[in-house]
Amino acid sequence: MIPIPYGEDVKVPIAILADLLNNQIAEYMSIIGLITMIIAALGSLVFAFVKPTRETFWSKLFNVTPFWLVTRILAAIFAIATVFKLGPEAIWSENTGSLLLSSEGLITFLFTVFLFAGFLLPLLLNFGLLEFFGTLMTKVMRPLFKLPGRSSIDALASWVGDGTIGVLMTSKQYEEGYYTKREAAIIGTTFSVVSITFAITILDKAGLSSYFLPYYGTVALVGFVLAVIMPRIFPLAQKDNTYIDGRPFENKDATPKHPVRTGAQLALEAAKKNSSLGHTVRSGFQNVLDMWIGVIPVVMAFGTVALILAEYTSLFSIIGKPFEPYLNLLNIPQAAEAAPLMVVGFTDMYLPIILAQGVITSQLTMFVVATISVVQLVFLAEVGGLLLGSKIPVNFFDLIIIFILRTVIALPIIAGVGHLLF
Repeated sequence: MIPIPYGEDVKVPIAILADLLNNQIAEYMSIIGLITMIIAALGSLVFAFVKPTRETFWSKLFNVTPFWLVTRILAAIFAIATVFKLGPEAIWSENTGSLLLSSEGLITFLFTVFLFAGFLLPLLLNFGLLEFFGTLMTKVMRPLFKLPGRSSIDALASWVGDGTIGVLMTSKQYEEGYYTKREAAIIGTTFSVVSITFAITILDKAGLSSYFLPYYGTVALVGFVLAVIMPRIFPLAQKDNTYIDGRPFENKDATPKHPVRTGAQLALEAAKKNSSLGHTVRSGFQNVLDMWIGVIPVVMAFGTVALILAEYTSLFSIIGKPFEPYLNLLNIPQAAEAAPLMVVGFTDMYLPIILAQGVITSQLTMFVVATISVVQLVFLAEVGGLLLGSKIPVNFFDLIIIFILRTVIALPIIAGVGHLLF
């Protein structure tokens, strides 16, 4: 999860490995993604009619609720339409289905990231790192963000690494009983920040590459402010503070007298429990299948629908209208043109800056659009889809409310910095 230089970029090793594999299999990825989504849909259909007598890994993978069954079937239909260019063009055009499922699409990237992240996550989760840093970070995480100390690693993995990795770590920790429902929801929706690489790409598209330091400084400032505020207001503050098995919240955050020594001792104990290589490999393999079958169809289904709405309807122009007076109040130029861009990011973080090109001429407004699209976080084509596909207890309504609140709270800070710069 530590970024290292890679060509002209700075990336985390998992993303570098994913890129290298992508280069080798990119031309086959559409078919591989299609097969994965068909397996997810057919497997779920079988389990819908043949109920398992006992819970196994396969039953947990395929035995889903009717809503997620429909989602997987829809994903398979969208994937077939996209790969073979069947049905309405709105489904498979380069700005909808093909944006997700092509040789350079998001699902291709996620597929390879999940492969390496799945096998490498046990190394991050099971051998003492969380126990060690959890002990050290208790005094910071609980009072500021209402989170246990061990969540600092999830937050760091998201911030310097990639939001998708953070969501996967959080989901695993929640399923294993380390986080309550409220804690898992806070981490998943507050710390799953896009990577520095994505942020650089957005800024480059905005034509403001020379402003990277103030830009990313603003992203960090806004991210911190939102991380302090969001856990204390609806809907995150109203989430049940119970664990996945129904146990009530237990505060295990008492800071020991010698935190480094205690943290090291807890870390060694955790490592001793995971001495089996076979178990670690099997756990990694199950992680990969869980992500491929459970998450990729959700990203395809929700992402395609959202992109169709953004590309072929005026829905986001209508929804974005209330932001026009707000932007005027903040003295942002071209408020009418920028207002829809404040909400279209709910579908995909790239869309605001893509739609802004050729329309927004003000550097100040471009700065606001570029920054807001990164700090909104819960866009459906990636992090939002991952959250909905994971076990983390957030629903579609939660994501809408969180997205709007993050936008409303972040805009004055971003506008203030923008006015200082331009």
